[in-house]
Amino acid sequence: MRIPDAAPGAKVLAFGHYQPATVVTNDDLAKTIDTNDEWIQSRVGIKERRIAGPAESLEDMATQAGGKALAASGLSADDIDLVIVATCTLETQIPNAAAVVAHRLGINSPGAFDVNAACAGFCYALATASAAVRGGAARHVLVIGAEKLSQWIDWTDRSTAVIFADGAGAAVVGPTDEPAIGPVVWGSSGDRSEAIIIHDRNDSLHQEGQTVFRWATTALHPVAKEACDRAGIDPSQLAAFVPHQANLRIIEAIARKLGAENAVIARDIVTAGNTSAASIPLALSRMIERGEVRSGDLALLIGFGAGLTYAAQVIEVP
Repeated sequence: MRIPDAAPGAKVLAFGHYQPATVVTNDDLAKTIDTNDEWIQSRVGIKERRIAGPAESLEDMATQAGGKALAASGLSADDIDLVIVATCTLETQIPNAAAVVAHRLGINSPGAFDVNAACAGFCYALATASAAVRGGAARHVLVIGAEKLSQWIDWTDRSTAVIFADGAGAAVVGPTDEPAIGPVVWGSSGDRSEAIIIHDRNDSLHQEGQTVFRWATTALHPVAKEACDRAGIDPSQLAAFVPHQANLRIIEAIARKLGAENAVIARDIVTAGNTSAASIPLALSRMIERGEVRSGDLALLIGFGAGLTYAAQVIEVP
């Protein structure tokens, strides 16, 4: 039996992102539900969010983000041999999004599958892509986080309607002589699986906000620290901390307990809302675009959400 040639390490070559054009402000929501700008900002830190139009599908957004990442990587569609889409909001489960997006981007006959780890999905998919490259199963992987949460929200429920939004972020992963994607720290807390749930195909998303808040602010900073330890770095060496954009208070609590005092903290939630599996690549892509981080900087990613699932890794910024 012959073992495929493996790469010593894997790295992110480029990021890309896409947001729908429609901006929904807190004042807009206050016209239809019992809420206001001060209430929303004080609890979750959101000022506005992007919502896809009725004719704009999850696959449309994933294709846009994936195409931008592919263009930024300098590779062609022919160079990609695996496509992974992290999502939990497909309108139907068959076909998967990855095969559809790959076809739209002109990627010929790649491996293609979806990952559902909810808001931790991108970190799960990135770890899988890194392992595939290092193991010789793929050479270049397109990893996309994409969500259309607006089609799974009860827009009369202020506990969820004010939080969730739509968008997509993507990364291209390839081989490198020196590892630039650190070991993943991942896990789950299935005993709390009903804290974020959609009961059936006719239901909308329900969330036990306080349960999730307490779990995230107590259980996740040790996970973030362990990801740094496994990568062989101290949190003080981080240039960026890019957690899932769940809630501004959660983000700031984890950052404070981690002790990453030199890191720029992603606060994309303020203008993008919670976009689940899309939030980490979307936030980091925008940070790169704004010049807040530079190539070679170390960034810690940590996703967490329904399941309850979590995953974290340190990467070098492309």
